[in-house]
Amino acid sequence: MSSSDAVARADETVRAALDAAEVPYDRRGAGVYFVTLPGTKKLQTNAWLVVREHSLAVEAFVCRRPDEAHEDVYRFLLRRNAKLYGVAYTLDSAGDIYLVGRFGLGTVSAEEIDKLLGQVLETADGDFNTLLELGFASSIRREWDWRVSRGESLANLQAFKHLVEPSGDHEPGALTDD
Repeated sequence: MSSSDAVARADETVRAALDAAEVPYDRRGAGVYFVTLPGTKKLQTNAWLVVREHSLAVEAFVCRRPDEAHEDVYRFLLRRNAKLYGVAYTLDSAGDIYLVGRFGLGTVSAEEIDKLLGQVLETADGDFNTLLELGFASSIRREWDWRVSRGESLANLQAFKHLVEPSGDHEPGALTDD
């Protein structure tokens, strides 16, 4: 099979897998898909799936550059990488956090795409609050105080209530650092 045949076959496999799974996507050219995965902690995770000459690449934005505790955030990411299937955490030149992966075209199947997107979603959504706790605790506390002072809703900050209550002995990341 020629390289162009393999690319066309992988492109069709990606499209069919996304359609079958009813995953929202925009096709941005041959072999280029912008996928939106719904979450619970992180409301959505956007990912690129790109069929290249010899591989399928995935890239998903997770979180902007942490404001603080960089060493703790990076330690968490490196430990987490050891437990991930097909993707790994990385940073861009601005320090923003992404998940990336690359697979040979011969391994592209609907089942593998489903596992890959499942891992991206589980990781980005599951680690999101921990990354916020570790890298943005001061900002969360300031936002909490500002909302309290103005009588604003704290509904979407409830996951971080332990950061503002002195009675808790919870440390950021302690629940997910197994």
